[in-house]
Amino acid sequence: MDADDQYPPLKSLTRPQRRVIGTLIEKGLTTPGSYPLTLKAVVTGCNQSSNRDPVTNYGEGAALETLDDLAEIGLAAEVHTAGGRAAKYRHLVRKRLTISEPQIAVLAELMLRGRQSLGELRARASRMVPIASLDDLREALDGLIEMGFVSADGPLERRGATVDHALYPPDEAPPAAPASAGPSASSAPPAASAAAPAVDAGELASLREANETLRSELADLTDRVAKLSDSLDDLRRDLGVA
Repeated sequence: MDADDQYPPLKSLTRPQRRVIGTLIEKGLTTPGSYPLTLKAVVTGCNQSSNRDPVTNYGEGAALETLDDLAEIGLAAEVHTAGGRAAKYRHLVRKRLTISEPQIAVLAELMLRGRQSLGELRARASRMVPIASLDDLREALDGLIEMGFVSADGPLERRGATVDHALYPPDEAPPAAPASAGPSASSAPPAASAAAPAVDAGELASLREANETLRSELADLTDRVAKLSDSLDDLRRDLGVA
């Protein structure tokens, strides 16, 4: 699983570690011209109000401590660019782990936002790396699940399936998956009322498909706005007015 045997296998990350490494990955893919990041940019990226759940308020001291922790496990490094006075930071996920670019984006998105539906995840991760279809997303997720980095609440082909990263430490309980919309295995479905109108199975499937498409499109539009907000934040920071 790990490309570098110098470090133990990656099993878990703390909340601050997930937020910092997720931010480094995201900014490296969405704003490569501003990457690697200064400590101030790391803090700004971690605490931004868009594309984050929950929104945080880390200070530079906490961010620097987290960066040091990530460096100790081979996931981040301090670098000095030519002519640059301030230290900058980058992630080492590509060196540390053998995963594809879509998988890097998917893992970062899950670390930054937590559990999501496949439609939401594809739209949001595509801000970083193009993911053309849900089938492409499922392929990326299959590999991450096999490596132990992602968990799903059921088969990825199931409509309404959600996924989350699997990097929660033992002392942090992962958020519960949403209840399934299907009938419980331990109880039979209630008898249909004689007055209730019959619902055609094909019509119901079409409605569910349309709902999933609308959710995906809404997530895509929301994240387009968020990306514009991120670019504006980066511009303000570059101009020194952040």
